[in-house]
Amino acid sequence: MSQIEVEIQIGGRSFEVACQEGEQQFLISAAALLDTEAQVLVEQIGRIPEARMLLMAGLMLADKTAGLEEKLRESEAQLRTMKAELDAAKAAPAPAPEKVEVPVIPADLVDALAEIAARTESLAETVDEKLNP
Repeated sequence: MSQIEVEIQIGGRSFEVACQEGEQQFLISAAALLDTEAQVLVEQIGRIPEARMLLMAGLMLADKTAGLEEKLRESEAQLRTMKAELDAAKAAPAPAPEKVEVPVIPADLVDALAEIAARTESLAETVDEKLNP
């Protein structure tokens, strides 16, 4: 692969940096991160020597990276704990099924209620006929 020269801006200063073809975007993204930190320094301190600016900006990025790595380790530990709990839950025997009782109406009671309903309808028809001749 051939090398390409890319101009980047860090802390208000231009730098020519070589990279492999196809890696320009990675270089530009990394330079943008470093530039963000360098701009903070320039705003707080003013003009400082190039080497000191780059060193301080790099240290600030390293500090952020270390914090993120610590959070990542904590998240990984939590993930391992959750995975162990999930595996334990999967390995545990299934709980005994709950017994659910559903009331059942005896068939002869259903028949008796149907007969009572039929008699009630018959009485209602008889009353209706006598009231409305």
